[in-house]
Amino acid sequence: MINLFAYNIPFISIFLLMISAVITPLIPDKNRIPEKLSCFVIGFIAVLSAYLLYVLTASGQTLSFNFPMGHFPAPWGNELRAGPLEAILALVFCIAMLLSLLGNFSSTEEDIAPKRRNIFCVLVNLLTASLLALTYTNDLFTAYVFIEINTIAACAIVAVKEGPETTRAALRYLVMSLVGSGLVMIAICLLYDLTGHLLMQNMHRAILVLVSTKSYLMPLTVSLALITTGLAIKSALYPFASWLPDAHGSSTNASSAILSGLVLKGHIFTIIKIFYRVFGLEVIHLLRMDTAIFILGLTAMIMGSVHALRQVNVKRMIAWSSVAQVGYIFLGVGLNTTAGIAAACLHIIVHACVKPMLFTAAGGLSNAAGHKKGLHALMGTFYVNHWAGLGLAAGAFSMMGIPGFAGFASKLSLTLASFDSPVIVWSLSALAASSVLNALYYVPAVIVVLTHNKDAHKNFTAPAPTRLYKISMAIFIALNFYLGLFCVPLLRLITRGVNVSL
Repeated sequence: MINLFAYNIPFISIFLLMISAVITPLIPDKNRIPEKLSCFVIGFIAVLSAYLLYVLTASGQTLSFNFPMGHFPAPWGNELRAGPLEAILALVFCIAMLLSLLGNFSSTEEDIAPKRRNIFCVLVNLLTASLLALTYTNDLFTAYVFIEINTIAACAIVAVKEGPETTRAALRYLVMSLVGSGLVMIAICLLYDLTGHLLMQNMHRAILVLVSTKSYLMPLTVSLALITTGLAIKSALYPFASWLPDAHGSSTNASSAILSGLVLKGHIFTIIKIFYRVFGLEVIHLLRMDTAIFILGLTAMIMGSVHALRQVNVKRMIAWSSVAQVGYIFLGVGLNTTAGIAAACLHIIVHACVKPMLFTAAGGLSNAAGHKKGLHALMGTFYVNHWAGLGLAAGAFSMMGIPGFAGFASKLSLTLASFDSPVIVWSLSALAASSVLNALYYVPAVIVVLTHNKDAHKNFTAPAPTRLYKISMAIFIALNFYLGLFCVPLLRLITRGVNVSL
């Protein structure tokens, strides 16, 4: 039996973050108290999420709680639902968010004007709240509300760094995101009109009735295509990812880490829930959306890496690498099997831990080179900031799929899941080709950073990395090895969560 406190943890987590977002602007920016408060709240919610994961794992149950909207019960109420999978994702998101903030604490002070730091803290709280809400929600109305909150906060967190380049990138991000939001809204209206429900399970039962009677198959297909396209734009799935490198390349180090490692994952997990909790495996296959997602995933895996090969700016290179990694996740979803979705969820966790580490490492190396972002300008920066160099190497080896690192675990799980699919040849070929392409741009970057150059060292005047930076990078690297070495019990728990939650 789940106790009352654990039962309310999903609501408490979202509520605390929203309250923190309201309080933060009222606190004077003295000794960076607003940022410390945000870190404390996120850390506390990480502890709550760990406790919830323990309770759900021990009990083997899934909990749900309906909040009536006004005096109206379900299906119009806002329902939160939590199983082992949601608890794992909430824990990982909070840890990655906290480490991204702590690891870039000093660089945030340099990049963001004092008058905007309180706003930055508000945006961080809103982004975290939206991520948890998208993870826990069980109705499409609440999902759409927090998709919009996520959109506004994500665009603003890019623009919080002053400058014409960041403003252009934020506006481009906003336009693309609003297009995606519009498509999602139209799709939700269509689904509500067809089913009369907003809660996911109720909607699923109504869709099964429509499919069994072969009624309204075309409107169902259109609504599924619209909601998938809208969320694919927000998830930076190729070819909808042109806004991503500009947004990451011009924003602060913390913003880049948060956007790539976390913000994209909320939209991706929403797609997963809509596919498997609203429509179901059979309907997705009937409407051929699994084939479309699989093809887009394959394309993203290759084209993201091809674009990354052409970059000379380290942050843009890592950003295009994120496009390729998003392709891995959609490949798992496109397999349309329980093993495939479990592998996709594992890659979500891996990417949420590895990508913020890479952006934090790139920021540290760039600062060591005098705030230069070109790859050649980073030559020998490992000898100025050892932790940043180690983080870049660990993240690069993970993205390449070297055994013992986190990326190997998720790529192996995707490979094994492919054996149960009729598209095994295409899947394995894309996995192999993408891994080789990853090596072609990550290995030279690591070599440049590790190359000792006395002449280049004379121009390095950056201060030594702070204690918070060292601690954050050490935890990031430890998580990387943990996910790589202990992936079997984690994948087993994720599979159990998929079976229970979806």
